[in-house]
Amino acid sequence: MIRKPILVVVSGPSGVGKTTIIKAVLAKRKDIIFSVSCTTRPKRPGEVHGKDYFFITEKEFKKMIERKEFLEWAEVHGYLYGTPRRFVEEAFSNNKSVLLDIDVQGAMKVMETFEDGVFIFVAPPSIEDLEKRLRKRKTEDERKIKRRLEDALWELRNIDKFQYLIINKDLDEAIYSLGSIVTAESIKVERLEDDVKRYKEEVLKDGRKG
Repeated sequence: MIRKPILVVVSGPSGVGKTTIIKAVLAKRKDIIFSVSCTTRPKRPGEVHGKDYFFITEKEFKKMIERKEFLEWAEVHGYLYGTPRRFVEEAFSNNKSVLLDIDVQGAMKVMETFEDGVFIFVAPPSIEDLEKRLRKRKTEDERKIKRRLEDALWELRNIDKFQYLIINKDLDEAIYSLGSIVTAESIKVERLEDDVKRYKEEVLKDGRKG
């Protein structure tokens, strides 16, 4: 079955659990690949350059902006984040679907250029729950936590810009929801034009109508 590649964009506040959900879904699928973003923020414990992010300097990042190498980029929580354009274009040329894990600002920029993209918002059950998650991971100081919570309020006000909402109250349920969305979107008739045409020709070739 030949499917048109799709761009799946997963977004939501920092600390909501997007990475955990995405990794669990990608571990079970071969039909979609993860796009590694560039960032100027420091690497956190356990993160791997080239796997979690491309950790680059602000100078390198700005040079990439000048060369128009980003599909989207934004300043979030005081750092720069961007999606390399070439990766997505090469994946699509090889008929591979791509999943992006990006901030809400970036997702809204991608909406402007990928009208047929799939946009999913992952939200916390409450602001209090989000604060607990941010404090539990112990990767930011008090000032950064406060800034992330303030940014989260703006991000949550933009939920209605997205097509799907996953409230990460139960991790297993959230993983199931994301996987189900990807599956449903990948088998839409509009993404299977060649297969639909071939199927109709084979099944209806004797004149019967289905």
